[in-house]
Amino acid sequence: MEFQELIVPSLIVFVLTAVVVSVIFIIIDKNKVKNGTSKVKAAEAEAARIVEDAERKASEAIKLAEAEKKEKIILAKEEIQKERAEADKEIKERRAEIQKQERRLLQKEESLDKKIENMERKEQQLQEKEKRMQTEQDELSRFKEKQIAELERISNMSQEDAKKYLLDILKDSLTHDSAVLIKDFEAKVKEESQKKAKEIITYAVQKCAADHTSETTVSVVALPSDDMKGRIIGREGRNIKMIETLTGIDLIIDDTPEAVILSGFDPIRREVARIALENLVVDGRIHPARIEEMVEKAKDELEAIIKDEGERASLETGVIGLHPDVIKLIGKLKYRTSYGQNVLNHSIEVSQLAGIMAEELGFDSNLAKRAGLLHDIGKAIDHEMEGTHVEIGVDILKKYKEGEAVINAVQAHHGDVEPKTMEAVLVQAADAISASRPGARRETLETYIKRLEKLEEIADSFDGVEKSFAIQAGREIRILVKPDNVSDDQMVIMAHDIAKRIENEMEYPGQIKVNVVRETRAIEYAK
Repeated sequence: MEFQELIVPSLIVFVLTAVVVSVIFIIIDKNKVKNGTSKVKAAEAEAARIVEDAERKASEAIKLAEAEKKEKIILAKEEIQKERAEADKEIKERRAEIQKQERRLLQKEESLDKKIENMERKEQQLQEKEKRMQTEQDELSRFKEKQIAELERISNMSQEDAKKYLLDILKDSLTHDSAVLIKDFEAKVKEESQKKAKEIITYAVQKCAADHTSETTVSVVALPSDDMKGRIIGREGRNIKMIETLTGIDLIIDDTPEAVILSGFDPIRREVARIALENLVVDGRIHPARIEEMVEKAKDELEAIIKDEGERASLETGVIGLHPDVIKLIGKLKYRTSYGQNVLNHSIEVSQLAGIMAEELGFDSNLAKRAGLLHDIGKAIDHEMEGTHVEIGVDILKKYKEGEAVINAVQAHHGDVEPKTMEAVLVQAADAISASRPGARRETLETYIKRLEKLEEIADSFDGVEKSFAIQAGREIRILVKPDNVSDDQMVIMAHDIAKRIENEMEYPGQIKVNVVRETRAIEYAK
């Protein structure tokens, strides 16, 4: 660096000298002829002056460069000193922080050593305590064995015999307490709820005391005279055959005066045949072409009747916004019976009962009425499709975009699924009330006998039952128990268990009374 700074001024002097010399020679060459020797001397003097000025300026430049160099060196040294001082300060701070951390670590290490010593001391104390407790436990076990042996000697009973004796006492006590709790609970529930429930149900039943009629599989058409029978039969029976073929219904023409009996299991076809035959009798023209025409008119007339019946049911229950196809299906229920009960009347009654009870209890009466009216809608076409009337009804309601609450009530009214709303529970109750009303339904003998046998079978399966009798058309089961095997407290629990099992295993309208009878007789003879 210093060598470069010394060379620069020398080069400058050299260059300036060369330039001056060149200028001099040029001047000499141009003017030597004119000026001669005098001018040469003047030029030489001028050249000497110029060289002197150049050397002086070069010397000043060198001095200036050296001064700047010294100044830069001084500044650089000052910067280095400053940075060194800052580095020393930072090193000192870091050393102080490291020393502080070392002191903390030493303190923590000392604290951990103390804790470990305390833990070891406590562990040793616990081991000593455990040894003492084990010794005491062994002593207690030996003492307990001595006491048990002494108690067995005094009581003349072994440990197992004593345990059995205590368990028998405890079992009797628990049985008595359970029976008392059940009695108290039942009395409390009956006291609080039975009165209100009876009032609500009685009020609902009174407001919709519908007539219940038993439909049969035959219809009777009155004739103005017995002569009409021959015209209905026709030449070689062609008229009666035509009627039976077109309607699918059998015509029975017997000795019944002035009447023809229509027989068939399909009530809609039977109604078509009845309307057509009555119109033929009024018209008087009975022949195959006229019969075919009247049957078609009867079908159209029946369609109008079905629609009117559906609209009547909707207006009567106050259920609005139903799809026209759903209204027709409701009207079809007029020609459907279940256990002899007209399904349309039953549906209207369930709707009204559910609505009244919902109003009394503060629930949605419109929802309850709608679900009650539609709960058996699957029965309108259950003879045309596979599946239960509940499954068919649910499919119908889903097809016509009914609400989830209505669909759940229809699904739950026979217990196939759990009810999700209180309105669904009320539809179940209304269905049971309508079906269990005396005279509402008729049962086949086979179903009736099976229910009675099932009741007696459930009762007889319990230990201690001597004999059971299903009475009151299956509304009550009377059970006689062996007094030596069943106590009064056990009798209460048995009645409760039998009732629960009947609820779980049987389907029945209304309720069944479980009456358990325990009788103890003392007999003596006077001689």
